[in-house]
Amino acid sequence: MQWEYRQPVVIHFGNGKLAQLSDEIDALGGTRALLVTSEGFVKRHVVSAIVDDCEGRIAAVYPDVKPNAPYQECQACVDLIKEKDCDIVVALGGGSVMDTAKAAACICTGTRAVHSFLGHADELPGKGLPVIAIPTTAGTASEVTRVSVLSDPQEHVKYSMHNDALFADVALVDPELTYTLPKHATASTGMDVLCHALEGYWSVNHQPITDTMAFGSLKRVFKYLHIACRDPENAEAREGMAEASILAGLTFALPGTTGPHACSYPITSLFDIDHGEACGMTIVDFLYLNAAADEDGRIIKLARRLGFGNIDEMANRIIELKVQAGLLQNLKSFSPTKEQIDRMVADSKNSTLLRNPVKVTDEDLYRIFEGLC
Repeated sequence: MQWEYRQPVVIHFGNGKLAQLSDEIDALGGTRALLVTSEGFVKRHVVSAIVDDCEGRIAAVYPDVKPNAPYQECQACVDLIKEKDCDIVVALGGGSVMDTAKAAACICTGTRAVHSFLGHADELPGKGLPVIAIPTTAGTASEVTRVSVLSDPQEHVKYSMHNDALFADVALVDPELTYTLPKHATASTGMDVLCHALEGYWSVNHQPITDTMAFGSLKRVFKYLHIACRDPENAEAREGMAEASILAGLTFALPGTTGPHACSYPITSLFDIDHGEACGMTIVDFLYLNAAADEDGRIIKLARRLGFGNIDEMANRIIELKVQAGLLQNLKSFSPTKEQIDRMVADSKNSTLLRNPVKVTDEDLYRIFEGLC
């Protein structure tokens, strides 16, 4: 067996790490930073506190990133970088914020519009401005991946771009920033962590080192997710989920995600469902699909290492986590039409699906989506 693993992002983990932002900007040679974030951090005065603490290092703030990262907001960031002559980008937020910031930092070095790169990640310019990523959820792990997912709201399509130019330079992971995350967001991003770890584990591109990190992530998710949802200021649970998120990100950063993520994109685009919640809708289906064809028994071995007697026990625990957290189990409340089911099947057949260890047929996809409806 031959494999390689690389992780160019410097990770600083621990409570209070946000306080070293100024030092990290200086270390990367930045003098005029663009801070990319979302409206909530402005309202809670987090942004104003960061701007004050950075003592002139923040030249501009883009505070309007919405869920599912519309590409138009990435374009607005590119334009603001050029207008304010920024030389570094800081992302403070969840996956949409970090994906927007990473793509903007890369694309701003050229002249092409953001829209022209959707579906053409191989055409992205090389490494652009330095990026410091500060996650405020325990979920996407965009701070340590080469992935940026942008959406086209008009076409109801999400584009997952994979390119080494999309790695951040530094990740400041401060679990204290997740304390104010609402229960539903905690649950949805936590389910994304679980999916990242499982999918990275069974991806056709998995490696021994990612297998180990997948186990570490899942062990923490099964122990801490329900506690973080129930008791949002439980320091141990929040730190545990932050660790789980990082480990899951390192698990799938190179192997990539698989079936559940492929199916999540049309679910999110058509019904405006949170990304992690959408991934969680099909994770059990793919657990059974992949385990049934797992000739090496890797999936059942993982389940047993995690303390489950069989695949059914593991599947039931995942379902229980979703129920406890109040996550949607299916799409029945949306009453999807036949045309929408056809669209979900068609849009799931993307490159992400090719990394699934079992070839997924149209029949499989119709069975999965019709089961949700």
